This record gives sequence, C-alpha cells and structure tokens, in this order.
Amino acid sequence: MTTFALIHGSGDGGWAWHLVQQALQERGYATVAPDLPTDRDDATWDDCVEAVATEVGSASDVVVVGHSAGGLFVPLVATRLNARLQVFVAGLVPQPGETADEWFDHVGWTPTGSADPFYHDVPGELSTQAMARERPTSATLGETPWPRSAMPTIPARFIVTTQDRFIAPTVQRQVAATRLGLTDPDEIESGHCANLSRPVELAGILAGFAE
Repeated sequence: MTTFALIHGSGDGGWAWHLVQQALQERGYATVAPDLPTDRDDATWDDCVEAVATEVGSASDVVVVGHSAGGLFVPLVATRLNARLQVFVAGLVPQPGETADEWFDHVGWTPTGSADPFYHDVPGELSTQAMARERPTSATLGETPWPRSAMPTIPARFIVTTQDRFIAPTVQRQVAATRLGLTDPDEIESGHCANLSRPVELAGILAGFAE
C-alpha cells in the first residue's frame, strides 16, 4: 500500500491536509500529515524531517507531497524515506545553499496585490477554521540555508494552482521548468490552498501519480 506523506506549508499544520487525507483513504491509501515543529524558533531542518519520518514509520512505498513552503522539505524527506516520488503543490522547490527567505527574490516572485491571497476560493467556514489554526513560523529556519548539496534523483511532479493569488501560476511553471526540468507540469484549477478548496480533485491527481 502506498503511503502519502503530506507536508504542510508555512503557518499551517497537518490539519490543512485533512480533507485530502480523507479522500485518499477512501481510495485505499495510507496517509500521514504531521505538524512540523516550524513554530519553534530552535527547530532545524533535521527536526522537521524527523517529524515526518516518525509518522511514516516502517512504510516502504512512500510518496512525499509538499504544499507551498512545505516543498522545501520534500526532497529532504524523500531522501530520508527512500520515497518513490516527490510532489510539489504550488511548492517552493529549493536550491542548495538557498534560504527560504531568499527563494522569493530568486524566482522573481512579486506580490499579486490580492486582499485574500490564500483563501479566496475556500468555503467560508473552512477558511475561518484555517485562519484560526494558523501557527507561527520560525524566523531562524527561514534564514538557514537549505542543507543538501544537490537535489535527489527521485522522480518529481509539480502541480500548478492556476487561480493562485499568492504565487502566480507563471512563476510556478517557471520554477517547475528551471528547478525540476518539468516543462509540462500538472495543473489544478484552484487558488493557493487547493488542499482546502479542491481536496477531492487534488487527491485524484495524487492517486493518479501513485497508480
């Protein structure tokens, strides 16, 4: 059985994946979506990887999925778990020595000016819950260079969120092409938080990758 290791983005927790987990479990997959210790200012890259590895346990067939800033952890976790696939959902694909804070300038990101860059297409009650569950993010981790000397050779997929008001789809496609060599990434018609606005559709895409 494939286990999906689902990694949340900045300010989120594992709860952000609960609807995708439900949809994947209904399809017969195992899932984990731990809270990373990114709310601790003393947290390290290794601490965050360990949080995922502990939840995955002895599972041997693993697909690692990261949303937004969770993408920074995808290659680290995938390497640790010898995963068969790494997936970035509107993800921050890292480069060796780059910090999370530098990533945005390096890829040419600019604010879209949206009053609601994250939850504009998420149902009202769900977006209220998401905002109530927001967690602080370690400033130290954001300033610490990504620790690997190279990206792993594990196959990768990128899912572009085509209605994204936080990371423009053009930027996402550029990141997929220049950092992963993917010139034809997958797409989902959603805002930045497809895991909340289009969870069933997103789960279907992920399941398709596993199959």
